Amino acid sequence: MNDWNIQGRAHACEACGKPFADQEAYHTLLFDERADLRRSDICAGCWQQQFSDGARDRKGFLSYWQGIYEAPPPAVDPIHRETAETLLRKLIEQNDPRHVPAGYILAVMLERKRILKVKEQIVRDGKRTFIYEQPKTGDVFTIADPDLKLDQLEEVQRDVAALLEHGLNPPQPADAPVAAAVQIKPETETTPS
Repeated sequence: MNDWNIQGRAHACEACGKPFADQEAYHTLLFDERADLRRSDICAGCWQQQFSDGARDRKGFLSYWQGIYEAPPPAVDPIHRETAETLLRKLIEQNDPRHVPAGYILAVMLERKRILKVKEQIVRDGKRTFIYEQPKTGDVFTIADPDLKLDQLEEVQRDVAALLEHGLNPPQPADAPVAAAVQIKPETETTPS
């Protein structure tokens, strides 16, 4: 049994090095080179000049075909990714108690990356608060320690990952029903006069 490793289509002509244009015709030769198979993709110009006569006579020739090059789509990150610092700023701005643990974890992450520095630690009424500074901008962040327990860390880490991946306003799934905004007016009782 042979384990063949056939390369994928090249993005440029092997002979001249010119990148293939979208929808450009190209020619492919497949050669057996003892240890492996080698694919050679050639542009139409080089094919006419160098390969059209006698390509099948070359040592190790196995196969030939012609194709149309399809340029790969441009790489687009489908997920809007927040940076940890941008997300922390948004969480602080929102001042939502639900995001206090996530804000704390983000601040610790940024401290570990040396983006934020702890300037002071304050304890009031048994609660710790950290004063962080962003040295490049001089911005100061006040982060409350939510006193997380070990069994809470996994959930907070999932929340932080979801916030970093989707931001504060995650997109709704396409198949989820859209809730209609309905305003219900209370009926007023009227008594006949």
